[in-house]
Amino acid sequence: MPSTGSSWLRGEFAAANAIIDSFCHHLKAVGEPGEEEEISRVSTKKKKEGEGKYRLPPCNLQDSTVLSKILKMAHSSGMTTAMVLFMALTPLCFSKITNGGYLYPQFYYQSCPQATNIVRSIVARAVAQEPRMAASLLRLHFHDCFVKGCDASILLDDGGSRNIISEKGSGPNRDSVRGFEIVDEIKAALETACPQIVSCADILALAARDSTALSGGPNWEVPLGRRDSFGASLHGSNHNIPAPNNTFQTILTKFKLKGLDIIDLVALSGSHTIGNARCSSFKQRLYSKTGSDQTDRLFAAQLRTSCPESGGDQNLFFLDSVTPMKFDNGYFKNLMDSKGVLSSDQILFSEIQETMDLVKEYAANEDVFFKQFAKSMVKMGNISPLTGFRGEIRKTCRNVNG
Repeated sequence: MPSTGSSWLRGEFAAANAIIDSFCHHLKAVGEPGEEEEISRVSTKKKKEGEGKYRLPPCNLQDSTVLSKILKMAHSSGMTTAMVLFMALTPLCFSKITNGGYLYPQFYYQSCPQATNIVRSIVARAVAQEPRMAASLLRLHFHDCFVKGCDASILLDDGGSRNIISEKGSGPNRDSVRGFEIVDEIKAALETACPQIVSCADILALAARDSTALSGGPNWEVPLGRRDSFGASLHGSNHNIPAPNNTFQTILTKFKLKGLDIIDLVALSGSHTIGNARCSSFKQRLYSKTGSDQTDRLFAAQLRTSCPESGGDQNLFFLDSVTPMKFDNGYFKNLMDSKGVLSSDQILFSEIQETMDLVKEYAANEDVFFKQFAKSMVKMGNISPLTGFRGEIRKTCRNVNG
C-alpha cells in the first residue's frame, strides 16, 4: 500500500496539472516540439540534436526513492505544497505527452507496484495452456486502439447503465476477437491487490507486450496511465480497423489517420508471425477469377483443401505455417516466397517498392524487425489515450462503473 504522503502527492497531481502544463509546454518548445520517440529512461546526459536543440533527460517520479526524498525535503524544510508539487511534477514534461496527458512506464510504481508482475504471470499461464492466446491478446490491443484510441472500449459488453452497443459485434470482431476471459482474470487479480487503480486499457497494453515477449519476440517498456472509456463505437470498429481484403492504399490511410506511417504498417503486420486466420478472411483470394493474386500456386492449393469455395468459413489456418507459435521474422520470409495467407499481408510484397524493401530488410535481420516492432507498438499504444480527468478506472472491464 502507498504511504499517506505518497497518496497525498498523487491526489494533488490532477489539480496541479493545469498549472504545470503551461510550464511543460514552454520546456517542450525549448526542447523538441512534436517529439515522437520516447526519451530514453537510462540516459542522464543531454543529447544534441540539430540546430542547437537538446533532448532532456527523464525523471522517475514514480520511483519510491524519488518520492521519499521529495516528501522528506518538504517536511524538513517547511516547503509549501506548491513548491513540492512543482518539484515533483515538472519532470513529467519529459514523459510521453499525448493529447495533453502523460503516459510513462513508472505510473503504477507506488500505487500498485505489483501490477506488471500480476499481468505477466496470468498472461504466461494462459499462453502456456494455449499458445494461440498470445496472438489473441495482441490483437485485442490492436483492435482497441484503432477505434476510439487505446481506451478499452473493445472490452465493453452490450447494455449496462449507459446502454452500450458493443464493438464485439462488429464485422472485424464478431466470432473473431477473443481473450476476454484472460483480461477478466487479470482485472480481478488487480482489483484484489490494488482496487480501482489499474485501468483495463493499460491491461491490454501490458498483455500485448507480454504475449509478444513470451512467444519469443521483443520486450519493451510500456508507457502507462491510460484510463477507460465510458462508451464504445460499433461504427468505428466496422470502419476504422484494416480489413484483410482492403487495398493497400485503404490500409495505409487507416494507419495514417491514427498517426502511424508506412513503416509502422509493415512492422505491425509482422505480428501475423503468430496466430490464426479464418477461412472466411482469405477465401475470396483463393477463388478469385481475375488471376491477379500473387499467392504461390502450391501453397494456395494447400489452403483450398480445408477452405472450400462453399462452407468451412470458421476453419482456422496458421498465419505462419513454418513457426506458428514463435514470434520471429518468418512472416516476412513467407511473403518473399508468396506464402502470405491474407491478401493484406501478401500485398506488402507485390505492389509498393517501399514496403517490399522493408519486408526484405526484416526478413534478413530479425533484430531490426524486433526493434521497429517494439517502437511501433509503443506508438500505436499512444493513440488518443484518456488521461487526467477523462474516462474512468473500471471496476470490471466489461462494464462502465455505476
